[in-house]
Amino acid sequence: MPYKEQKVDKLYYSIGEVAEMFGVNNSLIRYWEKEFDIIKPKKNKKGNRYFTKEDIENFHIIYYLVKDLGMTLKGAKKKLKENKEGTIYNFKVIESLKNIRSMLLELREDMEDV
Repeated sequence: MPYKEQKVDKLYYSIGEVAEMFGVNNSLIRYWEKEFDIIKPKKNKKGNRYFTKEDIENFHIIYYLVKDLGMTLKGAKKKLKENKEGTIYNFKVIESLKNIRSMLLELREDMEDV
């Protein structure tokens, strides 16, 4: 059996890596960090930001509210403040449904090839 390299999850991600994940500028990541208190990156002596997996998950939720649903930052803050658990639950359900949809589309493509 051939060797398969496992994907290594990092403990910390730089601001550039986070910006690349979401397809946005570094400045937007810094701005959201200031606006949302759920984002708390670690900083080294130079002041470089390092984001944890939890920060990345929070960015996903903020991105979903602002970019996908079209909410304002004020509205997204209010939604997270009023019902953070419900918002996170809805986000996870939608992400699961998206994954299922992509899996089904992939299966359909595979069946069409046969």
